[in-house]
Parts: sequence; structure tokens; C-alpha cells
Amino acid sequence: MGRKQKTFFGESAFNNNFSWRFYFTRLMELAISTFEWENLPDTCDERYMELALFNEGSAVFFKDEELGYLTLKVLNNGMLNVYGVPTNRRAYAVNGYNKPLDDKDSVIIWNNRMREPSWPLVQYYAKRLWEYDRIIDVNIRAQKTPVVMQGTEAQRLSLLNLYKEYDGNAPVILADKSLELGNVLKVAKTDAPYVADQIYTLKTQLWNEALTALGISNVSFQKKERLISDEVTRSMGGTIASRWSRLNARRFACDQINKMFGLNIEVKFREDFRETDDEFVVDLESGELTPQVLD
Repeated sequence: MGRKQKTFFGESAFNNNFSWRFYFTRLMELAISTFEWENLPDTCDERYMELALFNEGSAVFFKDEELGYLTLKVLNNGMLNVYGVPTNRRAYAVNGYNKPLDDKDSVIIWNNRMREPSWPLVQYYAKRLWEYDRIIDVNIRAQKTPVVMQGTEAQRLSLLNLYKEYDGNAPVILADKSLELGNVLKVAKTDAPYVADQIYTLKTQLWNEALTALGISNVSFQKKERLISDEVTRSMGGTIASRWSRLNARRFACDQINKMFGLNIEVKFREDFRETDDEFVVDLESGELTPQVLD
């Protein structure tokens, strides 16, 4: 009995971890892909920079005498200026590269106006989403008639194989004639209510909430009557507002970088929303609708 319970626990733990990892990775991938950097030097890796901002909450832009412009992880140290920005910092990479810098030869890029990483937010939603998934799985499996299997220790392997066939929805279960089914299989009815569809609706709403928190549009307008620009903007207000902190932090860094190094780097949120009537495209930064002819 102990071995069987341990097997079930191991399977459950694996499914829990797999489901959580799936949602965390998916949301993380979306979070680091939402910004589009323009005129970034070829020696700068946009993906590496966004990963640093996601995980650490900051990165540093500077110019190396041999490698050129770089965007790496940053270790803040030393004194702070009057605005709480470290005047001394050290750039470092996974291969052991590191370089001491200061506020005269480098610019710190913050992930958001709070100067915090994004992973706690993603972890919060990933945990709730996997929990909803597992509730759905358990509720669906509970619709099967639960069974109690009795037998001797010598019959353990036969009972395990029998249950595997049952749990795998086998249409026919083959058993040795020496196995007395009347003494082995007993049905225990629980009448578990079916609520998987309701939980799935909650999960969908939570997924949309997570996208909104990341500033990703998640509303599809399929309308019979024309929606004016103001109506579209109000309906997407939460999504647009969620972009400001991260977008403005990056734009502020761009301004500082351009002034310090004479570059023309820009950043914007990737377009991710288009009305389904194929007549207008909405700009989620300005909230304006513009006519659009689609192929």
C-alpha cells in the first residue's frame, strides 16, 4: 500500500511541477518578447538584456574597448546619488567577464519604475494557473467510478497491471482465469460533481488577467456595430496602463544612452492587437484607430 501511495504521489508531484513550469516558461517568454528595440548596436544582445531585466530587474549599457557596446547583467555597489542610483556598478557575464563602471561611462536600464524584476509576477500567475489545471484534471478523473482493489500480497503485481489497464481506459481487460474478480474489484461511488468547465472558465479569465498585467492585449472585438476609438481605448485601459511602467523605464534609459554615447536607440511595445473586422488597427499606446487595408 505504501509503495502504491508513493507512486501516486510521485506522479502528482511531477504533474504539478510540469504544469507550473509550463505556465512560468510561457509567461516568461511573452514577458521578454513584448518590447522592440530599434537601432540597438549589433554587439548588444536584446534577448540577453531582456532576460537580465526579467530576472534581475536591471541591466547595464556600456562600451567595451575591444568588444564594443554591450548590455550585460549589473552588480550595483558603492554610493548612491540623490535619486538612489548607484554611482558605481560592475558589469558581468556568465563566462566570467566583468568590468567596473560608473555613472560617467555606463547607463543602468531598469525593468520598471519600481526597479524590480518581473519573475515574481509571472510566478504568481503560473502557480495559480497550474493549480486550476490540476483541479480540472482531478475533477475529470473523479467522473470515473472510483474502485477499491483487494487482494493478497502475491496478487500485487496482477492488481497493479489490472489498474493500469483500467486507468488507461482500455476497452477490454484481459485477466488470468486464476484471478477471482469478484473478490478483487469493488466499486465505491462518490458522485463527484462535474465542475471542470467552470474551473476552465476561471483559468481562462486568470490567463487574460496575467496577459493584462504584462501589458499584452487579450480582447478580441467581434462586433456587429461600429466601436468608436474611445470605447476601444477604455476597454483596453488596464492593458495599456500595465505597459507604462516597463516601457517608460526603458525609454528613460534610451534617452540617457543616446545622450552619453551619441546613439539613436529607441524602444516600443510590439504591436499585438488588430480588430477582426479588418478595417481598423488600434494603437494601444495612443488609443487611436487608423484605417487599415489587410491582404
